Amino acid sequence: MSKLKITFGPWGETLTELVAAGRAAEEAGATTLWVPELHRSATVSAAALAAGTSRARVGTAIALAFTRSPMVTALEAMDLDEMSGGRFVLGLGTGVKRLNEDWHNARWGKPVTHLRETVAAVRHIVARAGDGEPIALDGEHEPVRIRGYQRPYPQARKEIPVYLAAMGPAMTRLAGEIGDGWISHELCSPSWLAERSLPPLEEGLAKAGRDRASLDVVVSAACSIDGDKAVARGRAAGTAGFYASVRTYAEFFAFHGLADDQDKVIEAFRAGAGADFLAPAVSDRMTDALTLTGTLDEVAERVSAYAGLADSVKLTPPTHGIDAADIRAAQARIIELIRELS
Repeated sequence: MSKLKITFGPWGETLTELVAAGRAAEEAGATTLWVPELHRSATVSAAALAAGTSRARVGTAIALAFTRSPMVTALEAMDLDEMSGGRFVLGLGTGVKRLNEDWHNARWGKPVTHLRETVAAVRHIVARAGDGEPIALDGEHEPVRIRGYQRPYPQARKEIPVYLAAMGPAMTRLAGEIGDGWISHELCSPSWLAERSLPPLEEGLAKAGRDRASLDVVVSAACSIDGDKAVARGRAAGTAGFYASVRTYAEFFAFHGLADDQDKVIEAFRAGAGADFLAPAVSDRMTDALTLTGTLDEVAERVSAYAGLADSVKLTPPTHGIDAADIRAAQARIIELIRELS
């Protein structure tokens, strides 16, 4: 396996600040800049980064797959690939049922089958949009019928990489089978990656007759660096608490011996603590196990533990339950780390 690639999820209180952080990370050596979809549109943030950077790839980690039609997703991907000069990576994920149905009035159904059809449709439209020929795709979730359409603009590429985010085994197998890359959950320890994520990825690769080199395994890591470990932990604890408040992740926390620790976070959440403000209920051992915290040298060593397992590591600053000044401080130290590791 080649050297671990260091990628980055920039943060900004404004889009201008986000782009400045992405540019600084690019100059430090980050190979890909990833943007999420929750408080901002992933594709709009990606457009800002595409226009404001010149070398690093720009990717969505992730854009919601079922809240856009495959046609819209394909059009946005082609536009972003054009804006970036062929540097765009389309990262897709399903989100959870409640978010899809209650927030977006989107269909949920069978998410693995639905995502398979979505990826196939997006790839087909990207490849054929300029041909002018009818497109007819069957499917249980995403049938597509397009006639009398020809995209008149030049495309940077006819094939845009599609990465899939997945945590459970069925979706992870799908990523291995059809994805150009796989993106882990925001909390992903080396042990979870080795024991719970890589086996289904390998199963998916084998099903498709692909080798491991054909898949970019991207592990995500919430990262907090400070000379005072207590400060570093304090900044990252809210991120661990945010995910620990979700009972769906019980198996993940139990795997790390943190079932009781998760229960305490859930109790605090049910008692009225907001999901972004659960840090007081988070144990030090939870933060240490699931986030990269410590001094610059300590975190650099923690990153190296993913070598031989992942191809890329996505470093992101903690954002839950801390103010903008603390996020900026954490982000600046990550960019310093990227420079040291690149």
